[in-house]
Amino acid sequence: LGTVLANEEVQGGVSERGGHPVVRIPLKQWMLRITAYADRLESDLAELDWPASIKKLQSDWIGRSTGAEVDFYIGEAGKFETWKVARQKSGFPRKAGDDVLRVYTTRPDTLFGATYMVISPEHPLVSRLAVGAQKQAVTDYCTEAAKKSDLDRTELAKKKSGVFTGSYAVNPVNGEQIPIWIADYVLISYGTGAIMAVAAHDERDYEFAVQYNLPIRQVVAAKKSKDDTASAEGAFSGEGIAVNSGSYDGLPTAEFKTRIAADLTSSGVGRAAVNYKLRDWLFSRQRFWGEPFPILHELDRAGNPTGAIVAVSPSELPVPLPELEDFKPIGRPEPPLEKAPHEWLYVERNGKRYKRETNTMPQWAGSCWYFLRYIDPTNKERLIDPELEKAWMPVDLYIGGAEHAVLHLLYSRFWHKVLFDRGHVSLPEPFMKLVNQGMILGEMEFTGYRKEEGGFLSSAEVRMDEAGQPVNKVTGAKVTAVKIPVEQVEKQGDQFVLSSNSKIRVDSRAYKMSKSRGNVVNPDEVVREYGADSLRLYEMFMGPLEATKPWSTTGVNGVRGFLDRVWRMIVSDRSEQLELNPAVQKEHATTDQLRMLHKTIASVTHDIETLSFNTAIAKMMEFTNYFTKQDVRPYEVMEQFVLLVSPFAPHFAEELWQLLGHFGSLASEPWPKLDEQYLKQDTVEIPVQVNGKLRGKVSVPAEADAKAIETAARADDRVAELLTDKTIVKVIVVPGKLINFVIR
Repeated sequence: LGTVLANEEVQGGVSERGGHPVVRIPLKQWMLRITAYADRLESDLAELDWPASIKKLQSDWIGRSTGAEVDFYIGEAGKFETWKVARQKSGFPRKAGDDVLRVYTTRPDTLFGATYMVISPEHPLVSRLAVGAQKQAVTDYCTEAAKKSDLDRTELAKKKSGVFTGSYAVNPVNGEQIPIWIADYVLISYGTGAIMAVAAHDERDYEFAVQYNLPIRQVVAAKKSKDDTASAEGAFSGEGIAVNSGSYDGLPTAEFKTRIAADLTSSGVGRAAVNYKLRDWLFSRQRFWGEPFPILHELDRAGNPTGAIVAVSPSELPVPLPELEDFKPIGRPEPPLEKAPHEWLYVERNGKRYKRETNTMPQWAGSCWYFLRYIDPTNKERLIDPELEKAWMPVDLYIGGAEHAVLHLLYSRFWHKVLFDRGHVSLPEPFMKLVNQGMILGEMEFTGYRKEEGGFLSSAEVRMDEAGQPVNKVTGAKVTAVKIPVEQVEKQGDQFVLSSNSKIRVDSRAYKMSKSRGNVVNPDEVVREYGADSLRLYEMFMGPLEATKPWSTTGVNGVRGFLDRVWRMIVSDRSEQLELNPAVQKEHATTDQLRMLHKTIASVTHDIETLSFNTAIAKMMEFTNYFTKQDVRPYEVMEQFVLLVSPFAPHFAEELWQLLGHFGSLASEPWPKLDEQYLKQDTVEIPVQVNGKLRGKVSVPAEADAKAIETAARADDRVAELLTDKTIVKVIVVPGKLINFVIR
């Protein structure tokens, strides 16, 4: 299941933790494999066209850090020197022995500043290190810590808590005895579950040391001075110069790290190391739904597991879920599949009886690779045909929420690299470009502030007091926040004000949709009222795809109005039968009409490719406004426009396509072809400025040079009047953009 177990946790090829099948892999090989994949997951992020925020989330989740593993001696008293000599001869062992407490640190340069140690409540040495009168206190503390989540113990912990074990460890670099504490801000899931506490240079250690009156010793100075002392206001976690560190004094942090890592290795008490925060994502579920594990557990004659397991043959895959009469809990710890019919649950192979594994895989087991199976869903010989995989992969564009950043997206990449190494796929990354769509908030809510004596106070004159209650900024008098109906407010510039009194500004804010706020929009109701295409079109017109946007039912009505205008532009609204508008004729389009068509094709094509759907719709609105005023709307132009509309309002476009005389679906038609000659304008309008102020506009040929533009500008009556009897100091011409006469 992806979890590393100690030998003593394995019996007969299964885990003692719950009978899960176990694959024996040498630990060194396992760690090298995981380390290699974690390194590749992080290094390959740079090559992906993904949002920087998602890359950072994944990098932080992987949590690669470089530092050192160091052993602190906890063996027999008085034998520390003997232990050091033995270690120098044998070197640093892969597995920590019973006589040491191993820590991982990213700052080996602060070893001389370690004044106490902390182990997690789950550390395997807790019971041994808790001695004398401290035993009961340690037991009680561990019981309380077990009730907290990792988040409660780290991110949310405002006040540190811990208890002294009664034991001491010896710091290998200076021979000092330092106390060992237990604290829940140290997690067993990261590093070794034990830390050396350097209170002068770690904020959490500093807070803990202050709380329990533990020593604080500075060993890194921000400047080259041996006289600096630890800050009384907090820990200094930056790099600097070594102080109070014996022969290493005066070394810059980077050089100190390199030298002490080498010295630790040569003395056998430590070594350079790399660590990760990559989570072990629990793979086994005790429920009915989900893919069954293709594993069989051997049974003896009495029906008890022997500990031996076998995988089902490839010809039996996939293992189907059995039919169950009900899915109610069975009142025992076993999963619901224990209720499966005997003919599914028990099988015989080669004269032996087996029972199927009744835990199932989680929902994300399939989400890590399902996109590959979609390419070749009926292949019974292999995961995917290599030629089809090369033709369709990688995914060019993935649109999804940021909430999947460190689960589905990261572990899909992990699985894909494994499949790549196994030769099942041709590239190591599945998704080349990622776009996170923004959230749609509820309708805008308006809040006004009513005074105790009556009437409203402008929101600009309101502040929140210490209790978070609104009060008058000047007098401090309490005011009451009240919800204002949308029909009672109007927009004034960038603000909203009361319709009845424009001097009273109100607060406006949209909130995340939730049942508790009562602002959830039911799409079924929108579809019934406005149609599915109106809903689809409005969601694209609301704003940039990545932006968070407030919902507005009025906006849906506006988009529906646009579709109605398109309909009337092509379909007659005066006929009792569905027929084309008389203006739609099989006539040749004018140059101006073709220019409008091809400008729209160019803009919509570009905007779709850049996912700028809102601006593409705006361009189609401009097209509709232009052709609604045309007495003749060429048939060929209307055809091309309907094809442009189809990705945005497919049902609507299909109906128009049929009314234009087509029998097949427009989905099979080619995208409108752009003719770039119609993007070139014969003339352009140039703003004319005098001393930087706009005084007129002139039309000139699109290719006009500076001299021609100046001549045209001087010929303009209004400009000529302003230049009369004036000294022209300078004429600034930006061809195709503007001309400015500087006069005095």
